[in-house]
Amino acid sequence: MKSRDILLALCAPLLLGFGFTIAKPAMQQFPPFLLMGLRFTIAALILIWWFPIPRKLLKDLFIVSLIGGTLTYGLVYTGLNSVDASSSILLVHTEVPFGVIIAYFLYKELPSIKNIIGIIIAFVGLFILLGAPNLEGKLIGVLLLLLGAFAWSFGMVIARPLSKKIGGLAVTAWVCLFSGPMLLFGSFIFDGNTIDYLLSADLEGWSIVGFLGIIMQPLAYGTWYQVMARNPVHKVMPMMLLLPLTGLSTAIFILGEKPTEQVFIGGAIILIGIGTILFNKSSTK
Repeated sequence: MKSRDILLALCAPLLLGFGFTIAKPAMQQFPPFLLMGLRFTIAALILIWWFPIPRKLLKDLFIVSLIGGTLTYGLVYTGLNSVDASSSILLVHTEVPFGVIIAYFLYKELPSIKNIIGIIIAFVGLFILLGAPNLEGKLIGVLLLLLGAFAWSFGMVIARPLSKKIGGLAVTAWVCLFSGPMLLFGSFIFDGNTIDYLLSADLEGWSIVGFLGIIMQPLAYGTWYQVMARNPVHKVMPMMLLLPLTGLSTAIFILGEKPTEQVFIGGAIILIGIGTILFNKSSTK
């Protein structure tokens, strides 16, 4: 990967990690489906006017939105009800090996041994960072989270040819336009009292929602789709393993949370794993 693409790819885990940390107050005012629906809808309303309608690609964009957006978050948020947060993060990040496997079957992208070793090292760091998962008696939740991780990976991988044709930011705009209303509809079904949540939210909550929709979503996913279009999946997807580390780092610096030994050791191992992947000179086809 070129240095420019490495920096652009870093935008996604950095912005998402920062966003998840500052979103904590908003999560107390907006339930999951509503918060995600607002985030996607606001992003769509900001972006959609800048791009022509890709009439021949609308069906494909809708499929990406349905799988990588609505289905993903529906599965993940349902699974979160029965699995603790640390275990959920570990399970959701199986999106990385899923993405590599999907790209192999769809595009014949074969990762090198160094890439595979780098992913394994990064996962070891993630395991140390978050601790051993407690999955006993949580089979349904585990399966839902794994399916959600697979759906997100599949959506990202099949979006690559679309990003090559119309650009990452345009893909973000149309995916948000389709996913936003579906997630808001899901809020009425699963969250309940959606109107009451909207009316009772305070200025802080709405400010955070505005940041997520206007800044985080366009920048994080716009750059992510663009880098995915230009590079092999096994080079880009592992960057998402940095997300828990960036989230914890943001919590330490902004919220004043005290870092533990696990954070330093796990974080260092994650960085070693990602470095092994990024600085692998062998090429794959």
